[in-house]
Amino acid sequence: MDTATVDNFREAFRGSIILPEDAAYDDVRALYNGMIDKRPRLIAQCTDTADVATAVRFGREQEQLIAVRGGGHNGPGLGSCDDGLLIDLSRMTGIHVEPDSAIVRAQPGCTQGDLDHATHAYGLAVPAGIVSTTGMAGLTLGGGHGYLSRLHGLTVDNLLEAEVVLADGRIVIANINRHEDLFWALRGGGGNFGIVTSFLLQAHPVDTVFAGPILWDLAHARQIMAWYRDFLPEAPRQLGMFLGLKRVPSMAPFPEALWDRLVCALLCCHTGPEDEAMAIMQSVREALPEPLMDGMTSMPFPAWQSAFDAILPKGLQWYWKGDFVHELSDSAIEVHLEHAARIPSGSLSLMHLYPIDGAVHDTHSDAMAWPCREATWSMVIAGIDRDPARAETVSRWARDYWEALHPFHDGGGYINFMMDEGSERIQAIYGANYPRLARIKGRYDPDNTFRVNQNILPDTTSQQKAHR
Repeated sequence: MDTATVDNFREAFRGSIILPEDAAYDDVRALYNGMIDKRPRLIAQCTDTADVATAVRFGREQEQLIAVRGGGHNGPGLGSCDDGLLIDLSRMTGIHVEPDSAIVRAQPGCTQGDLDHATHAYGLAVPAGIVSTTGMAGLTLGGGHGYLSRLHGLTVDNLLEAEVVLADGRIVIANINRHEDLFWALRGGGGNFGIVTSFLLQAHPVDTVFAGPILWDLAHARQIMAWYRDFLPEAPRQLGMFLGLKRVPSMAPFPEALWDRLVCALLCCHTGPEDEAMAIMQSVREALPEPLMDGMTSMPFPAWQSAFDAILPKGLQWYWKGDFVHELSDSAIEVHLEHAARIPSGSLSLMHLYPIDGAVHDTHSDAMAWPCREATWSMVIAGIDRDPARAETVSRWARDYWEALHPFHDGGGYINFMMDEGSERIQAIYGANYPRLARIKGRYDPDNTFRVNQNILPDTTSQQKAHR
């Protein structure tokens, strides 16, 4: 792209255009995962939907590889590209809450923390993840599970409508009545079908919660995991709880005496009345050994959502892999224990088991693109470290752990817990929904303009037949 081409783009674009020679370039291009380094040819920081459409058309005209970044929390670094156009939505952070209907409209640059802050003022929350720095766009388009999922479903179950810039630059509205196939695909199909510039989301009454971490020495993990697999599916839906095997981070709010200790953790959040929450947690305490730490207390929901943000800042070394889990057998637990005992000292590496039950099971697997309603848990194994010199160590630990456990699972996994793992893995994740996704991709993005993602290859066969 010569100077005149870029200047013409600037005239039609209201946001900022950043080139490699600009002082801000390195800061703006930096990715959440410090293990990955990409250098786009041009970064277009959009201010509104019109800017997004302009950038898409420009990228197509100039035959540029196009990457899209929302909140910038993508693990495999698919929110950028080398030697192409990065369409950066991070400045588009507007949120409007309608308290009477509990409906929220949010732009794609919003983080989960932005959304929590805006909705909490009205005693509301949208089901989302567990870290407030997570970008809402990628989280939603990939599914979105967290503390509220057992009661109110996935984030994508609460998506009512989307404004979308398509690959040809057109702007459309997708909902259950308009562009129904596109709306079906957006709910779990990732960024394959267009750039969502506005999300209309259903919120729910959530205010003060009874929440916190409970930690036990790893020696108790076998008992706790066996208890967890039986207890949680029958527990009240108001209780969000996930299990983790990890080392205690060497920082507040954890006591210094526990830093770097191998533990089994339950991260809990009850959204009902405090007396009900305390009664349930008392039954948990009676069933399990004395913990090393019990941090359960009443707090505003956004405080719990952001409690561990400082532990996971931008720029850490990340390698993660996931699977959907149908059954947590005794044999699988033994594999967990073997690999949890090898978590590299000083790292933030972990295994989490998030519940996929309750309200998530109320929707059928073919109702939208998100594929695995019959799962019981969503597992992620993440190698994480502050030191780039230890990137290979934590990556190898995570790969070995996942490969040892994968035979216990059926091939499917959460699209937001994947590295760049290839088309065969993507097809396994979407299962029976994949052919329909490929046909919709063929209709809305036949040239695969939006391919810097967990890519669904376009099937244009039906379009070709229609034109005969």
